Amino acid sequence: MWEEKVSFSGPYNFDLALSRLALDPLHSVDIEKRLVRVPLVLKNKKIVAEVIGTGTLEKPEFLIRSDDDKEMTVQRLYEIFQWNVELLHIHEHFQTTELKSLFNEHYGTPLVLEFDPFSSLIKSIIHQQLNLKFAFTLTERFVKTYGEEHDGVWFYPSPEKVEQLTVEELRELQFSGRKAEYVIGIAKLAASGQLDFENMKSKPDAEVSQELIKIRGVGPWTVENFLMFALGRPNLFPMGDIGIQNALKKYFNLEEKPTPAQMEKYKEPWNPYLSYASLYLWRSIE
Repeated sequence: MWEEKVSFSGPYNFDLALSRLALDPLHSVDIEKRLVRVPLVLKNKKIVAEVIGTGTLEKPEFLIRSDDDKEMTVQRLYEIFQWNVELLHIHEHFQTTELKSLFNEHYGTPLVLEFDPFSSLIKSIIHQQLNLKFAFTLTERFVKTYGEEHDGVWFYPSPEKVEQLTVEELRELQFSGRKAEYVIGIAKLAASGQLDFENMKSKPDAEVSQELIKIRGVGPWTVENFLMFALGRPNLFPMGDIGIQNALKKYFNLEEKPTPAQMEKYKEPWNPYLSYASLYLWRSIE
């Protein structure tokens, strides 16, 4: 097993990031030890990497441990945990906006990506139009039925595995018929190479959106979530998201959920970091 230390300029609130990761029962998180065990698929090989927070909010430092491919593992963890993003710059941007107190409360919270782009898209499909508790339950059923466990860490099933499933099998887990069809259809596109997630990393938001929106079952909300949590794009604001609407209602003491026109007006000063506005608003009600 190898170890690597990573440090950079703060702020970076790993404890708040861990608390959000811990909401998902599939994640292997130890809040007290400030540790998360991350499932990675590198060159078709399943690898478990440990990330331990050893630094502070203002002086972030991490210890990474794993058994395989040090360079690729560290590179992928930099992407997932967004260690190259200057959160202080983003924080300062919001000090001149109406979200100032929210950004002070959640100071230094990073946008942590889903561990794998395919699983991110599948998770978004499963979570569509479900309350958060049942969405996590259904996702956990799916992964523990068809995925794999390595060293106590769960890996989502591969596209090749999911494309072989039947609608009936997923219906037994309490998937709707349509949602089952969507998941299997996306898996077929990914397994055949028609969905190239690695290639998407270098494409602008608009191109990725155009590619994804053509897929059956993928709407604007799913596209925006994928851009944000699979690719780490900084300027997404899913206006159709119920959580964001509820968070805005609470934060601005509105009598009703904000209208699209109100949301458009609110978000103008938050450019070009709308993804962070979205994240912090979600955090305010989670």
